[in-house]
Amino acid sequence: MRLVVKDVSFSYGSFPVLHGLTMEVGDGEVVSIVGPNGSGKSTLLRCAARILKPRQGVIYLDGKEIAALNGSELAKRLGYVPQAAAEVFPFTVLETVLMGRKPHLKWGVSKRDLAVVGDILRYMGLESMAGRCLDQLSGGQKQKVFLARALAQEPDILLLDEPTSSLDIRHQLEVLGLIKNLAHQYRRTILIVMHDLNLAARFSEKLILLKDGCIFAAGKPQKVLTAENVAAVYGVEAVVNNGKYGLQVFPLRPVAGREATLAAGTL
Repeated sequence: MRLVVKDVSFSYGSFPVLHGLTMEVGDGEVVSIVGPNGSGKSTLLRCAARILKPRQGVIYLDGKEIAALNGSELAKRLGYVPQAAAEVFPFTVLETVLMGRKPHLKWGVSKRDLAVVGDILRYMGLESMAGRCLDQLSGGQKQKVFLARALAQEPDILLLDEPTSSLDIRHQLEVLGLIKNLAHQYRRTILIVMHDLNLAARFSEKLILLKDGCIFAAGKPQKVLTAENVAAVYGVEAVVNNGKYGLQVFPLRPVAGREATLAAGTL
């Protein structure tokens, strides 16, 4: 399934955040949105998930405007995992993941619903935790549960806002590996917001680099993550190496002239 964002702008009140963004995510692709804080990454993802309504522009799923889909249709096609999901009641892992089946439920939970959830718990390595309450889990474990809940919707497109932000190094690699496998083996379309440039480069087919609500660069990681682009967008001098272990960005220092100084009398 193809996700197309066309000429999308968004403002929080009178404060503009996105400015005429146009982009596309193809079937079976992993595309990461990167950029500094405040560049509009999460806002763009929320617009794509129909949580926020763009001030202008249109978002399409396989040629259909998402604004025209009812809630159940959208939930069957698109799964969204926020950076920090709300925990209202102490549900178990099994109960939480089963909530993802809501768009498919008719009169009650079916054998197929339970089978889908069981497969996802095994896929995510959560089977042994099925009976545990969320408030007994670590932040990283909870994040995996919320991702599993989105997968239970059986969506064609997954929108993930920093899915590895609460995970240690091992679990970051594990979860991103699962996500990439979903795209390649099961042909899911995946759009991720990420801060870690090296992980984004390693696990993504394409990157979208935002600056001040605009697309500064887009394409393959080698094209987007250049030393010049890192300096222009992040204000950081960096060495970019594309070697045996893939593309890696090594930040060195803030770009000259952007550091705060005591001599200027600002502190």
